Amino acid sequence: MMTAGQTGFCPPMGWNSWNTFTWDINEDLIRQVADVFVAEGYRDAGYEYIVIDDCWSLKERDAKGNLVADPEKFPGGMKALADYIHDKGLKFGMYSCAGTHTCAGYPGSFEHEFEDARQFAEWGVDYLKYDYCYKPRTMDGELLYRRMALALRNSGRDILFSACNWGEDNVHGWIRSAGAHMYRSTGDIQDNWESIKKIALSQIDKMSYTGSFCHNDMDMLVVGMHGGSNNDFIGKIGGCTDAEYRTHFALWCMMGSPLMIGCDVREADEATKAVLLNPDLIRISQDPESRGSYVVNPEPQWLGNSGCFVLVRVLSDGELAIGFFNLGEGRREIPLQFWDLGITYGCGAALSLYDCFGQKELGSFRERFAATVESHDCLILRGRLQYDG
Repeated sequence: MMTAGQTGFCPPMGWNSWNTFTWDINEDLIRQVADVFVAEGYRDAGYEYIVIDDCWSLKERDAKGNLVADPEKFPGGMKALADYIHDKGLKFGMYSCAGTHTCAGYPGSFEHEFEDARQFAEWGVDYLKYDYCYKPRTMDGELLYRRMALALRNSGRDILFSACNWGEDNVHGWIRSAGAHMYRSTGDIQDNWESIKKIALSQIDKMSYTGSFCHNDMDMLVVGMHGGSNNDFIGKIGGCTDAEYRTHFALWCMMGSPLMIGCDVREADEATKAVLLNPDLIRISQDPESRGSYVVNPEPQWLGNSGCFVLVRVLSDGELAIGFFNLGEGRREIPLQFWDLGITYGCGAALSLYDCFGQKELGSFRERFAATVESHDCLILRGRLQYDG
């Protein structure tokens, strides 16, 4: 029987270097992040992968065709770094690309899939993010992802395969059969509200494609970045409000996306940690059945095209996770008729509701519940049935 700790069962949780640091990475940074994961409760909350993104290698392979870690950035080598991370009770992730080169121009794994997979295994890699830049135009992307998936499965090590083709080629229709454990379904996220909103709305009709062993990856989290990236595209100025980051995290949890932190956790403020470490939201994210959510749209005469909707996720213990989202402007009351959840008045059941961010019981309700939600904010509830008598 599978357990939640086995590769791909629940959406992966961890940290990735790209959103904040892009090319400016080194082994001291990675060790410090691992230390923070242990000291500040991220590991105990379920975050386990520490992932190095692009720009970790030299620009050329060695004489034997092997990838070589940049000795200035990683003087101790990748095996020693992996050992350090493993000694912390964490897992080690790295990056490569299906093309001839990575997005930043470093060697990719095209036609080196099997030797690279063996090398990653020898280093102690537990997670591979596999990008899609510089793919030869005549090559079929689906075949390239099948090829690396097969290489990883025969590398001698259990390595989670994170396919990152940005939602191209109708990836949601074939990636599960290719063997990936998660797949990028969107372009790159930016540290601003419009990017978060655009990504979330683009995936509403694809929530049914996520599930155990193949999770729909809506890209890494920008929670807590506050404009802290060194990359202009991701965002250097401003970032989002705490409410927007809260909504971002809630959407990713409700929609079953992996939770890969992108901020500098060494500098995370208390509001950021309160979101990222919220046990009730993580419980929804990590529900062992990994079911997608469904949408309940409010009555049009009340809200029309206001950017408000309700997401409902069936949990393995019989409870419902219910998210009231206001992506529009201005405070809104968002009604939910329990009939739309399958709960009729005649069944004799009330719905007992618990506020996951407020961490408090709200009481029992019949027939309907209406949430008042501020602009760009959300209310996330857990509901359980209570019968008369």
